[in-house]
Amino acid sequence: MTANRIDRRFGELAAAGRPGLIPYVTAGHPAPDATVQIMHRLVAGGADLLELGVPFSDVMADGPVIQNACQRALDAGMTLDRVFDMVRAFREDDGDTPVILMGYMNPIERRGLDTFVEQARAAGVDGLLIVDCPSDEAGDTRAALAGQQMHQIFLVAPTTTDSRIERMVPLAGGFVYYVSLKGVTGSAALDADALAPAIERLRAHTPLPVAVGFGISTPAQAADVARVADAVVIGSALVKALDGCDSAEAAVAVAGEFAEGMRAALDAVGAASTGQVARA
Repeated sequence: MTANRIDRRFGELAAAGRPGLIPYVTAGHPAPDATVQIMHRLVAGGADLLELGVPFSDVMADGPVIQNACQRALDAGMTLDRVFDMVRAFREDDGDTPVILMGYMNPIERRGLDTFVEQARAAGVDGLLIVDCPSDEAGDTRAALAGQQMHQIFLVAPTTTDSRIERMVPLAGGFVYYVSLKGVTGSAALDADALAPAIERLRAHTPLPVAVGFGISTPAQAADVARVADAVVIGSALVKALDGCDSAEAAVAVAGEFAEGMRAALDAVGAASTGQVARA
């Protein structure tokens, strides 16, 4: 597969010895007119990749914060077509930052797999993280994505067995998303001490970069993760910070401050231990 933006970005991070920052926002939250501006401000604040949630009514892997964000976005009229329009609008001014759509199979199946992937690619999406499509069931989705030079990002949990990881590796692309805790997003505190051996176990099976998410809410926690991972994914904490914003301008400002704080913490780790966190 020709390298897409995800591959290029992780290659750049590896060369610089720099931990990646991957913020998650729900498309249309806190208001549809804020999303594209928020995406740009996150990048200006130091985000390396963006994870954009597709609003859905049954986000079973997500906790109350993201459930609420999805419902607010749906109530505001968000649709799959509007999500694609947002990515397309973002691409008008940013052709470099990777965008990953995070969502569930239902909207994909309703649109039709091939049509969904073609439309996502045309809008400027680089990869999909489909929560309820594990690698054992991903033959069709992976083939469709490969045909559009896109990656399917897979989740690996603390309970994932070595045999399942081995079955995932041939299908995985871009990076592997390690879920740092058992439960839904935003449901518990991060146990940083348990990460290093878990990530080393994962790296024994795949050369792909490893990003860690779930349970990371502060710059200090992000820094702890960045000492052993290639990238840090932050979702619920950012979505919660955006939840109280009553205007697009306020949401953009909050997103920028959030990204800048996380970026500063990650850069301090990168400067202190160049090469420890980067593997591409």
